[in-house]
Amino acid sequence: MTAGARRAGDLCSFSDIEDFIMRIDRRIVFAGLRNAVFGGRLSQGQVDGVEAVLTRFSARGWGDPRWLAYMLATAHHETAGTMQAVRETLAETDEEAVARLERAWRGGKLPTVKTPYWRRDAAGRSYYGRGLVQITHRENYAKMSRVTGLDLVAEPDLALRLDVAATILVVGMTEGLFSGARLSDFFSGSKADWTGARKIVNGTDRAKKIAVTARVFDAAIRAGLVV
Repeated sequence: MTAGARRAGDLCSFSDIEDFIMRIDRRIVFAGLRNAVFGGRLSQGQVDGVEAVLTRFSARGWGDPRWLAYMLATAHHETAGTMQAVRETLAETDEEAVARLERAWRGGKLPTVKTPYWRRDAAGRSYYGRGLVQITHRENYAKMSRVTGLDLVAEPDLALRLDVAATILVVGMTEGLFSGARLSDFFSGSKADWTGARKIVNGTDRAKKIAVTARVFDAAIRAGLVV
């Protein structure tokens, strides 16, 4: 094939994957995302967040470009568009996050929550959601400690470090560590279930909205793919 940008919508075979990350024109990708996803302006934080996911995706040994698009769309949703690792409820501090969750729970606004996971343990640590995709509960911090090689149980705020959050997002979604479902269950060969893929992280919550965003990310990535 001659060098040039792959057209949006073209599928990438798994034999193409290794070249995919190495030969993506990120200027084209960000130009496509600026208006279509980020409202005409990209902050440095948004650029850094996208770059962090690209880097971790590359380090995993490549994968279907649709996987990358869906991971970025998930991060976009979970972080309210900031693409930065955030605390649950977008709180600025631990205290604020814990207080907001407690108020919401007591007010009946968290009907699916049976155990108030944000309440501090004997050492004063709280395992509310943190990151590019919200990990909650002590056992999940323990699981992601094994993924990252860091003791997130002892220091849960390490999940707010962008490189750590990107690793959790990429490994968690590719290996099915959040719900048991993984990216390859929804994107493989000609199969592309953009709506169903929400089950990887959180059932059907905002599934259609995230699917739309993921397709936009996918189009921008494919426009920048050089072959």
